[in-house]
This record gives sequence, structure tokens and C-alpha cells, in this order.
Amino acid sequence: MSGNTFGKVFRITTWGESHGKGVGVIVDGCPPRIPLDEGVIQEKLDRRRPGGSDTSTKRKEPDQAIIMSGIFEGMTTGTPIMIMVNNKDADSRAYASNAHLFRPGHGDITYEKKYGIRDWRGGGRSSARETVGRVAAGAVASLLLQQHNIQVIAYTIELGGIKAVKRDLHAVYQNRYYTSDPDVVEEMDRRVDMVKKKGDSLGGMVEIVAKGVPAGLGEPVFDKLDAELAKALMSIGAVKGIEIGSGFQAAQRLGSENNDPILPDGFSSNHAGGILAGISNGDELVMRVSVKPIPSISIPQATIDKNGRPETISTSGRHDISPIPRINAVCEAMVNLVLADHLLRQKAIS
Repeated sequence: MSGNTFGKVFRITTWGESHGKGVGVIVDGCPPRIPLDEGVIQEKLDRRRPGGSDTSTKRKEPDQAIIMSGIFEGMTTGTPIMIMVNNKDADSRAYASNAHLFRPGHGDITYEKKYGIRDWRGGGRSSARETVGRVAAGAVASLLLQQHNIQVIAYTIELGGIKAVKRDLHAVYQNRYYTSDPDVVEEMDRRVDMVKKKGDSLGGMVEIVAKGVPAGLGEPVFDKLDAELAKALMSIGAVKGIEIGSGFQAAQRLGSENNDPILPDGFSSNHAGGILAGISNGDELVMRVSVKPIPSISIPQATIDKNGRPETISTSGRHDISPIPRINAVCEAMVNLVLADHLLRQKAIS
């Protein structure tokens, strides 16, 4: 088992490395007769493309999606869909001098331990560039969900300790950090500028909401919908924690405070985050993920070389200051993929 494939009915396999010839995905299990072209995929890819905000790397990748198979006359055919994105602006020179060192916070040392060989150019397969395939596949999944009036949106609720207060979803794509609170954008700007000058990086929090999800999605016991969502979101490299509904706040509540009363017209609250016993209850799905700072920083750090000798490393090259806001599109994509998979699984029994 290689761990490069995700899903059971709606399945994806991503491929490619950060500084290889390209990256992409194969989508298998997508139903036929769904309208699809590169433009739909491009819209999603543009949200995670480098260069969109002050937190982003200066690497300039057009991330132009090319559909290689699975489409005829603008419709899916039910056969595997292959989507490819060429790497146009990879520059490995900045990595060559540190190729013998393990970068703190990266997967260099763990890939070396597992495989005995690693692609040191930008992290290879462990690079966030791998998520291009996820976003492309998530775009296909979103078309299936749209047919069932399901919509997923991810937005920044914290960046470098600056927290969003408002939840104005209409404002999300109107600002460079994709935050739901436009009033904190200038404060985020100041925080990013200060950290960038120090050569450091920032983490944050992203909230994801899925609207229109019908009751009944999810499988008992091991394939609970919340378990599947947690796995999907935790599979994103920079994500280090997840909450669903009230999340960790539930630990401080009484049962009478945390239960969601059921009324004739629905639930009066949503501490469950739209999931009960691992099955969607018809309410909105609400998730939050904790995103770690980008580990590539210019501040000198202690490390070792391949022979275990102590060294000091300062990472050069073109790197993000924070995974936010580019990671937001990846979070959306992973939730889309889980919901598409479970929608098709539910159709099989209903």
C-alpha cells in the first residue's frame, strides 16, 4: 500500500514532485455525463497558485490544468480522468548546497529513514506542490456535489495570532487572505510584514463549512463521516489538528450544554458540527484545522547531516511565509472529495 490513493468509490491518485516535470491526479469512479472542462479546474487551481498574497512564495507557476482523459464533448465519460499540470518555474539551485542536510520541520529525515533515498529539490513528493492534484480532483468532485446542491467553502479565521471575529462568507474571496472578517486584513498585513522581515514564518486556523449536506452520509464504526473528514484534512502536510463542531470546547461543557436539542424544524444549535454517530444529520458541517508555520525559514537552526554530524542550516530559496491562504483551497478540495465519495456510497444502498 503506497498511500497515494484516497477514496473508495470516488477515488483519486496524485502523482509528481515539486521540481519534477509536473504534478497531477487520476480521478476514478466519477459518474458519467457531468459537464467538465479545464476552466472549472482552473478556477480552483488559481486559488492555491503561488503569488496570490504577501504570504506566498515568489515561485511563478501558471498551474495550467490539462485534462488528458475521461472527457468527451465536454462531459465526463465514466472512465478515469487524468489531469496534468506542468512545472514551469522550478529552480533547484538554492537546494543543492543543503542537499546533505535535514531541514527541521520538513520530511527530509523521515523520507530518508523510510526509503533510503529522497528528492531534496524542494521536498520532492512531500512538498505542498503535491496538493495541485488534490485541488484539481476536488474541482471535479465539486461538480458532482453541485448537482445535489452541496457547497463547501474554506476561510481563514486566524493568521499569526490575528483572529477573525466576523463570519461573512460573502467577503471570503474579496480579500487576499481569504478571511471571513475583512476588518482584520490590515492587521494581518502588519503581522506578515513583521515576520517576513525577521525571516520567520506564520501558522493559523482555517474553518471549513459544507452547506446542503443531506442526512445519512457516513458509514458506521470505522468509516464515520467525521473520521473520514479528519483523515482527509490531516493528510494535508501543514495541518496539525482538527476540530469538528464544538471540538475541544466540548471537553469543558456539560451534556446539557453540548447536546443539540431537536425541534420539529431541525436542530436549535450545532455543537455536533452536522454529524451524529459518524453520520450527517442534515445540518451544516463545520470543521476547523490548525495549520503549522512553514518550516523553511532563513533564521539559522540546528540540524544534522546524513552522517549524523551536527550542522547549522539557514533555508534559502522561494518559500511561503504561511500556508494560509493557499491551503484553504486544499481544505475545500479534501472535504469535497470525502463528500463525493460518501454521496456515491450512500446511493449504492438507498
